Order: sequence, then C-alpha cells, then structure tokens
Amino acid sequence: MKRSHLNFIIDIAAFAGFVFLTTTGVLIRYLLPPGSGRFATIWGIDRHQWGTVHFWVSVLFFAILALHLLLHWRWVVGFISGRVTEGSGLRLGLGLVGVLTLIAFAAAPLVAPIEISGASGKQIRAWNNGPLTIRGSMTLTETAETAGVPIEYILESLNLPETTNKTSKLGPLSRQYNFTISDVRKAVIDYRE
Repeated sequence: MKRSHLNFIIDIAAFAGFVFLTTTGVLIRYLLPPGSGRFATIWGIDRHQWGTVHFWVSVLFFAILALHLLLHWRWVVGFISGRVTEGSGLRLGLGLVGVLTLIAFAAAPLVAPIEISGASGKQIRAWNNGPLTIRGSMTLTETAETAGVPIEYILESLNLPETTNKTSKLGPLSRQYNFTISDVRKAVIDYRE
C-alpha cells in the first residue's frame, strides 16, 4: 500500500474517532445528564454504558493519533530541528519544554489524590476495601456475589420478601419495593463494617 493511501486511511480514522468521541461526550453531558441512568437510555444503553463506550473510543482515538505521529515522525523531527541556525538550540529546548509540560498537564489528574466529600467514615473504609460496583442492571445473586454479602442479608436489609426471585434485577425491584441502589450500597457497607 502506498504511504499516501495509508496516511489517508489513518486521517479518516482519526477524524471518525474524533467525531465519535465528541458525540458520546455530548450524549453523556447533555442528553443523559447525571442521575438519568435509572430511567433514560439511548438505543438501550444508559449513561454509564455510554461512558464506557466513550472511554474505549478515546483509547482507540489515542492509538490512531499515536500511529499518525509515528508515520509522520521524520516531518516532526525536521520541523523541530529545522535548519541549523543560531537559534536552533533554543527552538529545540522550547519544543522539549512544551512537550514535557503537555505530558505533565495530561498526567496530573491521574496522580492527583481522590477527594471524597459527603461520605461517612464507613463508606470511605468500604471503598478502601475494594471497589463497590452495584448497578440497577445487576440481579440479587450478582449483587451478593460481587459484594461478598449473603443474599439473605440483602433481602432483610431492603425489606424484601424471602420469596423474592434471586435472579430479579435491582432496578425493577427498587421501583416495586421502593428502595434505591444507594440503599443497597449502604446495606453492603454496613455488612462489611
């Protein structure tokens, strides 16, 4: 394949990745705002699932851009170094400082401490023991297995009848028996305590 054709394909893929990244970002920000996950979906996918799609599109977009830079590496090096003149060292130094600054700004959120507000000491200790992922799409059995809590304890904590189907999903159960997913998380945290 000619290099020009490969560059064209990479550029089209990068543009498509950017469009999908923007689209999923708009979906998450404006069409499925925070708190809409319990009742709103687009194509059967809720806000959190669109967040997962957004993440993987961004990973793919990053990989395509890295490939694009790799294919144009000689041009990048030529642009930075340019013709050797009196200011070449300064230009190279400023370029290096710029790249390092960009990398530092991009990495800063990844190494910053997580600030948890509005949480009790119990909740913070539970999060420190491991991630607590409980969603309305999970069944009672999945919740018990994921959280390491007996299913009978969950039934009792949520005032559910003992005859409740263990393969029922939390979302429909929460509407039927008037509890929230936060109530389920609290029950799990209290059990872990």
